[in-house]
Parts: sequence; structure tokens; C-alpha cells
Amino acid sequence: MIDKSILPTEMCGREQWICWREETRNGDTTKVPVDPETGDFASSTDDRTWSDLGTALEYASTGRADGIGFVFTRTDPLVGIDLDKCRDPETGRPDPEAKEIIQQLESYTEVSPSGTGYHVLVHGELPDGRNRRGGIEMYDQSRFFTVTADHVDGTPTSINERQDALEEVHEEFVAEDDTDDGIDATTGGRRDDASQSQTLDLEDEVLLEKARTAGNGDKFDRLWRGNISGYDSQSEADMALCCLLAFWTGGNRMQMDRLFRQSGLIRGKWDDVHHADGSTYGEKTLERAIAATGDFYEPTASTVETSVDTDSDTASTLEAGIAEPGSVGGDRVYLEEKNDLLEARIDELEQTVADQRDQIEQLTAERQQLRSIVEQQESDLEGTTASPSKKDEGSSSLRTRMQRLWRRS
Repeated sequence: MIDKSILPTEMCGREQWICWREETRNGDTTKVPVDPETGDFASSTDDRTWSDLGTALEYASTGRADGIGFVFTRTDPLVGIDLDKCRDPETGRPDPEAKEIIQQLESYTEVSPSGTGYHVLVHGELPDGRNRRGGIEMYDQSRFFTVTADHVDGTPTSINERQDALEEVHEEFVAEDDTDDGIDATTGGRRDDASQSQTLDLEDEVLLEKARTAGNGDKFDRLWRGNISGYDSQSEADMALCCLLAFWTGGNRMQMDRLFRQSGLIRGKWDDVHHADGSTYGEKTLERAIAATGDFYEPTASTVETSVDTDSDTASTLEAGIAEPGSVGGDRVYLEEKNDLLEARIDELEQTVADQRDQIEQLTAERQQLRSIVEQQESDLEGTTASPSKKDEGSSSLRTRMQRLWRRS
């Protein structure tokens, strides 16, 4: 049970609360956000799935959730600093780096649900650039913190204004090696691959709204909520969602990663190292999704107002429903065309995979058929007393049939 009297008043009065529960997906444990009012999947970018603190606590008390969480938004002044795998759960001692950060930030700090990390909350504005390195993450919008009210002794009980300290911690522990890892801090993409790392300046909430209302919005929404029906594995569903995110973000790896972590598909495997070069499953999935996406969303100029003196050619174009980007209605038509193209490419990739499976099954069946024929022929040859010429004829017939089957496969 959570003692809400321990929680800072700055959080308690806001209707930005959700619940969460641990679920195992393909052997990995992940924290799934839950709407306290409906019990359905919650989203850190959809305020319709949030509630007040009392409702969240009441739902968690029923045992249908493992805890409560607080969602960060652009409209609040709060920044959350997540320090992971830096606390000994038996002794309660932090490692030197975590201790330094906590002392430097000097604001409300609590122990994470696992007991192996800390959550620090401050008033401030998150500096530009990357927001994650190693076991340190910083959030100020479109993410949620699990909340335990397990306050760390010796730290303030209130959330304090700590902008200068926040910038110093960010510079020292998060942004320090932006120039050394080949990642562009603005776009989240490789600096040597500018064609696949566009900056679209779409806020997460705007981007998600566009994706949900697009022509293939139903598919996006199903994947976003963690529904993998229609896919043979979650890995295929992960790839499909990442391809959609690649289109909408212009191949912005940082934003793709940030958004995917908010989706119902996120699981522990995302951060597991799966490749010899040290890259994680998530990093490689993003890389492949960007490479497989041949076209990206391109926001057009703002809609131009049309006066009553619109020339006849433009009027005819609009009457015919053929609008160009930047014209009245052009943004919508252009967006739909882009969505249709992306959906067709994803469907094409999915069909290719299905065709390859069918081909493998066909080859396997033919291989088994060939084995049966060989075994039958050998049995017939061993059980007959035919003359050498008959045996030669049988062998020739067998070779002919085998050659035909191999040519077919």
C-alpha cells in the first residue's frame, strides 16, 4: 500500500495518474500501463486514459495492478530522472555515481519498485539533446514514472526548482559523449546517414494523433496497444510498428525509440544485447526499420488561404478533388497518399515473408516425397530377381524422376 501523504503535493493534485502491472511477453518482464478507470491499456500520450490519484490508488488496491504511475506532460514543470541498477537492495546503499547525482539534484527522491534504482523529481526544463545514457534517463513529457512513495531518507520531501543542477547533471552524465558515439543528438540518427535522419519537429502527441487518424490508423493503433494478432511473432509486430514510426518520424531514431517504449509492445528484450557488435535488439530493429522504409512523411507548408479570386485552373483542381501539397486540402490528400504507400510496402513485406514460408513448406513436402520414392525404389530393387538390364532400366527411371523433382524445387 502507498502512503499518499508522503507524496509531494505538486503531484497529488494533478490528474496524470495511471496504474501498471507486470506482464511476461516472450519470456521478458515489462511494466504495462493500465487505465485505472477501465483496466485497459493506458497511454502516456492520451490523457483520456489517466485519472486522479485517488482513482489510481483504489484500482491498485483491488490487486488488478501492481502499482501506480505518474505521467509527465508538456503542461507541467516536472522532470523525472531515472537512475537504474545503482542501489544494493539489501543494504540500501547507492553506488558513488548515483549518490553524487542525488545530492546534486537535492529534490524529492524515492526508491524504484525493484529496489535497485531511484527516481528523482525536480522542477525545471529538460536540456536539449539526448535524454538517456547507460542507466540514466530523463523525462519531461510522454513518459510515466512508477511511484512507490518509498522516500529516500536525507532527501527533500518536496519537488524543488533545480534547473541549474539539472543542466549540470545532464551535461556530465547524459550528454557527455554525444560527439563520440556517432549519434546525432538532435535527430537521434547516425551523423553519416543524414538522408535517413530528418528533423520533422513534430511533437510526440501530434505525431501519434496523425498516425491514429491516417488511412492505416487502425493498424497503427492495434500495434501501439500491443495487439499482435495477424503476426506470427511479436518480433514481426515490433518491426511493423517501427516501420510506421520510421515513416512518421522521418527516420528519427531517438524519437522512434522514445515512442516505441511507450507502446504496448515494449518488453525487456528491447534493451538486451543480441548482436556481436554490441547493439541491442531494439537498436537493430530501429536500424532495419529505417533501412526498409523508402519514404518518409514530409510536412508541407501551412495551408494557404484561398481568396474569391482563385484562378480557374486552381478552382478546377479543387473541384476535381486533386489537391497538391500546400494547397487547400492538399495536406490531407498528400498525407493519405504517403500512408497508402507505406501501408502497401508493409503489406508487400508481410506477403513476401508469407510466400517464403509457403515455399519452404512446399520444398519440405517435395523432399519428403523424394525420400519416399527413393526408399520404395530401393525396396523394389532389393526384392526382385530381375536381370541386370531390368535393374539398369529401374535405376534410369529413378534418376529421371529424381531429376524432375529437383528441377521443380
